[in-house]
Amino acid sequence: MLNWVQRYLTYRRSLGYALRAEGQLLLDFGEYADSIGHRGALTLELALRWARLPAHVDPGYWARRLQAVRCLAKYVALFEPQTMVPSPRILGRAFVRKVPHIYSADELAQLLSGARKLAPSGSLRPHTYFTLIGLLACTGMRLGEALRLRVDDVDLQTGTITVRHSKFHEMRLLPLHSTTVEQLARYHRQQHACFPDAKTFFVSLRGTGLTTVTVEETFRSLAAGIKCRGSRPRPRLIDLRHSFSCQVLLKWSHRQQDIDHHILLLMHYLGHKKIRHTYWYLTGVPELFSQAAATFESRSSILS
Repeated sequence: MLNWVQRYLTYRRSLGYALRAEGQLLLDFGEYADSIGHRGALTLELALRWARLPAHVDPGYWARRLQAVRCLAKYVALFEPQTMVPSPRILGRAFVRKVPHIYSADELAQLLSGARKLAPSGSLRPHTYFTLIGLLACTGMRLGEALRLRVDDVDLQTGTITVRHSKFHEMRLLPLHSTTVEQLARYHRQQHACFPDAKTFFVSLRGTGLTTVTVEETFRSLAAGIKCRGSRPRPRLIDLRHSFSCQVLLKWSHRQQDIDHHILLLMHYLGHKKIRHTYWYLTGVPELFSQAAATFESRSSILS
């Protein structure tokens, strides 16, 4: 079975899918199937047996494991007709979006103020985190995209950022507000003075690129005093992306602009592959959810 897993991952990755978490799950599945001496077609019994292996976990994790095998089974079934493709939701829903924490203006100010006070005093570190958090908040960029930015990707003359290494390996251009450009220019001067040969835009105290783990650990200390209003124990960096998206939609709503027309722009700005992922933000705050419900009702009455 491991051979089928490797063939499937090679095929999907050739199409541009990273499949980091799913790939690891499937490799584990393939190794498990081979270790117990499984031969022949992929069966429902095998898939369920492996999916339920971890004890004392959220049932949703079992469903996610089975979903990974389901995707593999659909591929294998093209070559092995005896393959059984598990029906969706046998073990419940695999993916349930949790409610994000939407940062208030005061909370964002708290994060930025804390970033300015980071140790060591007088070093580049406070400026790095102040600029990085501010950029994530006002563009909705993914953390990985921001950390992979190279100096040449930030065009201070045109006021744009080129995102070359997005989640789906697609490039996109982000126009920036003038105040954002001013802060990026200020940080770049400070960064260049410390590390004139730096290649990445955001750097550590050694002049190397920042790691995701380091940034998230620092952020947790900055957000320690903020009570989470979402479904998770604490606010997260990714919630800055959610907050940006909801704020943009709220602004359009207050201006009485056609959200259905503008949301395509937001989809491309955020780097989403499917517009339903962008529409999901309409449920992010009560005001947007109420408006979406009212729009749905009005259109339903027209259709009926």
